[in-house]
Amino acid sequence: MFSKANYLDSDFIQSAGKVAGYSDEELKSIPDGANLGLGCGNPVALSLIKEGDVVLDLGSGAGVDCFLASNIVGDKGLVIGVDMTTEMVERARENAKNNGYRNVEFRQGEIEALPVESASVDVIISNCVINLSTDKPRVFQEAYRVLKPGGTMLVSDMALLEDLPDYLKGSVEGYVRCIAGAIRKDEYLESIKQAGFEEISVIGESHFPAELIAEQPLLKELVTKMNIPMSELQRIGGTVVSLKIAAKKLVHL
Repeated sequence: MFSKANYLDSDFIQSAGKVAGYSDEELKSIPDGANLGLGCGNPVALSLIKEGDVVLDLGSGAGVDCFLASNIVGDKGLVIGVDMTTEMVERARENAKNNGYRNVEFRQGEIEALPVESASVDVIISNCVINLSTDKPRVFQEAYRVLKPGGTMLVSDMALLEDLPDYLKGSVEGYVRCIAGAIRKDEYLESIKQAGFEEISVIGESHFPAELIAEQPLLKELVTKMNIPMSELQRIGGTVVSLKIAAKKLVHL
């Protein structure tokens, strides 16, 4: 199993964080090492998170979005981060312990089988992680299960406007940057609908800069190895969009 964190340097992390929508104030408010520069948006900034909420982060990594959310929910709330890798869970727990976060907990598990009780969460957030799943419909079904009626899901993720070249679809390197795992935008939205969500809306859509993708260390190696010209990378980049999606689990009487 690979770990995305192994391939990222500090300059890339800083640049990616700003492109993803984190303000300087937000980046300064979280523990050092919590932001690994792996996201494609800032779901906390989009959200309706309020004091006292129970928030669940799908694919929490080192905890960046959990720590931002914890500052909002306060002592009466709870933030749960779920990540599949032991390395990330241990790192996030250490970040929380060393910085006095008492309203955040991290659980190891898969987002296709969440270690979370049904109807126990007010808000679900996720930042460029669902693309890494090979069973995205199941992820949304699990998200719907754990949300309380009236709860909200807020997702930042990558989607495609057209299919990727075959050589990227099959690359581990592409998965590291959430590219090869991306599916078409209409398919992504339909999976959310089929899981039972309603009031689904795309509240933000932007292209992720090809130049930034190209500078990510692992993909830079891939681009060089496969002799992919920048013009081709820019063309590919034009088909990849970062989506900000909101959806509700409505109360049905």
